[in-house]
Amino acid sequence: MDTMRERFTTVASRLLDEDPRVAVVLAEIGRDGFTEAARRHPDRVVNVGIREQLLVGAGAGLALTGLRPVLHTFAGFLVERPFEQVKLDLGHQDTGAVLVSAAASFDWPAGGYTHMAPGDVALLDTLDGWTVHVPGHPDEAETLLRHAVAAGDDKVYVRLSLQANREALPVDGRRFRTVREGRSGVVVAVGPMLDNVLAATDGLDVTVLYATTVRPFDAAALRRATGAAGADVVLVEPYLAGTSTAAANNALADVPHRVLGLGVGRRELRRYGTIEEHVAAHGLDARSLRERIGAFLTP
Repeated sequence: MDTMRERFTTVASRLLDEDPRVAVVLAEIGRDGFTEAARRHPDRVVNVGIREQLLVGAGAGLALTGLRPVLHTFAGFLVERPFEQVKLDLGHQDTGAVLVSAAASFDWPAGGYTHMAPGDVALLDTLDGWTVHVPGHPDEAETLLRHAVAAGDDKVYVRLSLQANREALPVDGRRFRTVREGRSGVVVAVGPMLDNVLAATDGLDVTVLYATTVRPFDAAALRRATGAAGADVVLVEPYLAGTSTAAANNALADVPHRVLGLGVGRRELRRYGTIEEHVAAHGLDARSLRERIGAFLTP
């Protein structure tokens, strides 16, 4: 199976052929995957070099000309380093773009903390009007990327990861999907967290919702689920723990409820290790999730 990033390169190259509005903007990272596409479309595949602020500024400029720019690099270089340009060139100017990241929270541990971005979605949450997709499988990444490019002039963030679920599920770029129904709590699994959540909740009488589009937050789905399963909610996110806690609280503001936000902890892990070791260290492996979810939902 190809990775989400490999699928992105393939699909974005096809979109360049299919839609004359699409442009791809790179900051050196990922350029080799677009060599052939750049040959076919030299005016719509732009590599600005290792200049992440320019990456966003150039993308915003292309949007002002009527193009639909797709900006790609590692998450820390796409959201965090050029955040002022994201805030001003895209947000303040009200221009649209599709930001597609790689490396996620800790997909390349050997790269160190400079190549990790567990706070990316939380940072975008300080801005207005962003759609955020977090696919859990390459097939879902393709679907959500196509939704993002087709979304007019909207501002969209597509968060890719090496972590992936074994199987893809149908996604529509809007709603949470009910994967399992129960009566003793609701667990929301975001993107690549689904397989571990399903293993962790096996045999528990809980509803599991699958979220691949987290902004806008599907408040209606959460309200429906808690209406049948009770208002104890666990959020399992592959980025900073608690990122969506406020959104869940707002969805349930008029009913008594409890929310537990699980995800990547704030404490920095200073050893490189492997992806699996980082997952376990943050308590996001199936065994740790079983203990944490079970303890929260047990009366």
